[in-house]
Amino acid sequence: MGYFFLGTFIKFSEANAESEEKSLSILTFNAQSFRGNSREDNPQLSDGIVKFIKEENADIVCFQEFDYSKIRSKDFEQYPYKHVNFEFGVYSGKVIQAIYSKFPITNKGSLNFPNTGNNALFADIVVKSDTLRIYNLHLQSLRVRPGSLRREESQKLLKRLSNSFVKQQEQAEIILEHSKTTSYKKIICGDFNNSQYSSVYYDIKGDMKDSFMEMGSGYGRTYNFKFLPLRIDFILVDEQMEVLAHKNYDVKLSDHFPVMASIKL
Repeated sequence: MGYFFLGTFIKFSEANAESEEKSLSILTFNAQSFRGNSREDNPQLSDGIVKFIKEENADIVCFQEFDYSKIRSKDFEQYPYKHVNFEFGVYSGKVIQAIYSKFPITNKGSLNFPNTGNNALFADIVVKSDTLRIYNLHLQSLRVRPGSLRREESQKLLKRLSNSFVKQQEQAEIILEHSKTTSYKKIICGDFNNSQYSSVYYDIKGDMKDSFMEMGSGYGRTYNFKFLPLRIDFILVDEQMEVLAHKNYDVKLSDHFPVMASIKL
């Protein structure tokens, strides 16, 4: 029973990080505003993230908690097409998100979740003869930090968690309703701020394939929560597509770890 329960978190298959057959590679990364845990700019971390993105050279990159100052920089010149929620500034209280692509973006937009700083972007991207709908999600944060758990009153913690779960469910329903408006094959990725055991994960996933479940290996950790590894960042693809490879990175550039998948259309 334990093996099947942990099967969505631990995979014993051999990792397949790259494939000669790959048609499309997509990377998702909560970059923590390129600053780490500090509110101040951290050039070392920022340069490290830029270098990492250039070296991995994915076809599409979905950033959550993007650095607003990067919008007009030349750091990501290998991506001629991009969609960034420009209207959100550094001090707006909103989470900046971005989709960078090597392939043309023909349509794009923002779902603008109500009463929250979180958000989701979408972009229709033409890859060879296919047009794909890419969703980049950053769902409501549970706002739980390991260092504050001992100091916090349990009733306040439970109330805050309950409110966050309600918002996550509302956001999942917005995404699902919006996804029904397109006939294109879909890829949904990003920071769900909840695990693969949650209802929002199952609702959004539906019949889609989880790249880690298809081709992942070892622990699927994507978030460094003290001594408890969590998988809260996902790449989901339509069931018509084949996942050729999946990779969880162990790079300390943010409180999240990047995830990349290769997909055969």
